[in-house]
Amino acid sequence: MLEIQERFDTAGYEHIIAAAGINNVHITEALDGNRAVGYIAYAYEAERTVVYDFDDGGDLMLCDGLVRSVMLKSAMKGIETMTFEPSEKDKLASLVKLHFLAEGSNVCENVDGFLNACEHCKK
Repeated sequence: MLEIQERFDTAGYEHIIAAAGINNVHITEALDGNRAVGYIAYAYEAERTVVYDFDDGGDLMLCDGLVRSVMLKSAMKGIETMTFEPSEKDKLASLVKLHFLAEGSNVCENVDGFLNACEHCKK
């Protein structure tokens, strides 16, 4: 069964932290049993959450779950904006397909509104 969990250490992700240039990077992994099958690396700032990288193995549904998990944590902190800054810019195409981003943008605003829009999907 697939689970999405925040890691409380950054072992194995040092290259992402070095590329981000900051030390307060959080890592959330998608786990299939004990094996990581994806991750998202991000940091909270006062007014936004910055996503530095993610790996979904080409699985859009996994990408959706990873991004939504960070969106929820951001909304719980009162953060309404997410900026995506992956080293591989082609990763933004997945976020556009999933409607997290508009074409040509790397910023998702109104995170809480985005999450609440899904309430209508339940009906």
